[in-house]
Amino acid sequence: MRCVWADALMLGRGGFFSVVVYDDFHRREVGDDELQSVPAENYPMSVAQLPIFPPASLTPQLAADIQRVFAAQQYTALALRSSSVEQRIAKLKRLRAVLMEHRDAVVEAAAKDFKRPAVEVDFTELMPVIMDISDYCKRLNKWLKPRRVRPSMMMLGTRAWVRYEPRGRCLIIAPWNYPVTLTLGPLIPAIASGNTVMIKTSEIAPNLSTVLVKIIRQVFDETEVAVFEGDATVAQALLELPFDHCFFTGAPSIGKVVMTAAAKHLTSVTLELGGKSPVVVDRSADIELAAKTIAWGKFINAGQTCIAPDHIYVHSSIKDQFVQRVSAHLTEWYGEGMAAKGAELSRVINVRHSQRVASLIDDAKERGARVIYGGAVDIDAHFVSPTLLDNIPDDARIMHEEIFGPLLPIISFETVDEVIWRINAAPKPLALYIWSKDNASADSIIARTSAGGTCVNHIAAHFLHHNLPFGGVNNSGIGSYHGEWGIRAFSHERAIVKTQVLTASLFFPPYKPRVRKILGWMLKHL
Repeated sequence: MRCVWADALMLGRGGFFSVVVYDDFHRREVGDDELQSVPAENYPMSVAQLPIFPPASLTPQLAADIQRVFAAQQYTALALRSSSVEQRIAKLKRLRAVLMEHRDAVVEAAAKDFKRPAVEVDFTELMPVIMDISDYCKRLNKWLKPRRVRPSMMMLGTRAWVRYEPRGRCLIIAPWNYPVTLTLGPLIPAIASGNTVMIKTSEIAPNLSTVLVKIIRQVFDETEVAVFEGDATVAQALLELPFDHCFFTGAPSIGKVVMTAAAKHLTSVTLELGGKSPVVVDRSADIELAAKTIAWGKFINAGQTCIAPDHIYVHSSIKDQFVQRVSAHLTEWYGEGMAAKGAELSRVINVRHSQRVASLIDDAKERGARVIYGGAVDIDAHFVSPTLLDNIPDDARIMHEEIFGPLLPIISFETVDEVIWRINAAPKPLALYIWSKDNASADSIIARTSAGGTCVNHIAAHFLHHNLPFGGVNNSGIGSYHGEWGIRAFSHERAIVKTQVLTASLFFPPYKPRVRKILGWMLKHL
């Protein structure tokens, strides 16, 4: 039997996706026709269930528009290099005002796309953007101010500084799970840094995409910020252009595609990816606080959050109590099983993702896992109830694939060393969460692991803390943004040296005997 398994979902040529597979250990790309002709049993469930998507949305007119706007932005980018801080702040304030004018439209669109509660929309989509804009307006002058540096001994008699200059024409490819926050979030530092931007919104959340287009076009001319809708063929057309920087938020598999495309033009990238963010709950943890906060952080937006807890390692001595408290909070907030359909609980984004999430439950159960809470599914309604699982074998798909849904595996442990080994055996996560009253234990876990960010006794707080960089590491991302790190992401740090006295002339030929004595003294005292 042939050995065939999926490596990554790729931006396809003729449809929405094509699939890269290994066939007898040879890597190749499989198109729609071949995917339909190969028996499903030769593929793992996640690939066999992939639907064939509708035709590409990149029309000849749209392709021409992309080329036209990209060319026009070249001239705007040059002009924006000399734009003042005050001019950039005025644009951000205008963006804030227009966003607030569309507050009700954003809430309505999120309800259509996700059935997301209005409070969650305000808190997760609007609040981070408004906070970000306010922060940039207050501190942009400081962040863009040239930074003086002290001269080294070799550079005595010089003045040196770092100047933050715009990268130029930037591309932002936005995801579907938090379309407002994760589109405008990177747009804010891009504008604050003086760049032009072309944005690709996600067609998977069509109603929020439509509102975003209205907001952006009301604030900006397309020669400064242009926004495009459509499927992956539109993103592919954009990626073929020689941008000065590319900012992508999405899955690691697609991040590799973006990075490969950027490499053709040596375009710098910021990749905000995902992964499996673990939670460690040790025996000293405040069980009630941990259970309540983890339940909130996991199941908000139906678990479709890049930094949501993916799975939990809980000490065996407190596992039963912890599970009982998580279950109690879920029942109080949403109701259990099908009863949660009537609660203020976001839906899985569409049928395809609902099938994917449901298949993770089925696969885990077939391999011996137990559903200890929830497990109700209504594919047509895009509904999967908050679900807790235990007794999960290591070979279950749910332990290897990013869940991105309302499923929470719970794994008991005896020693912290065991947990640290498991964390380090997996790709580096976007977030690592630690629940402990023992500071030494928490510090030890941090020192012996790696993650994009870490919260101790909280969930997702590092995303909202705008005085911290937000980003991943290796498989979970490259680069970071938020606050001053957003300026660094969308700026080139230009080194400038200015001199009045050319001390280096001492070392010009013809070399005199005293030169070696000077060098010897310098080598001794540097």
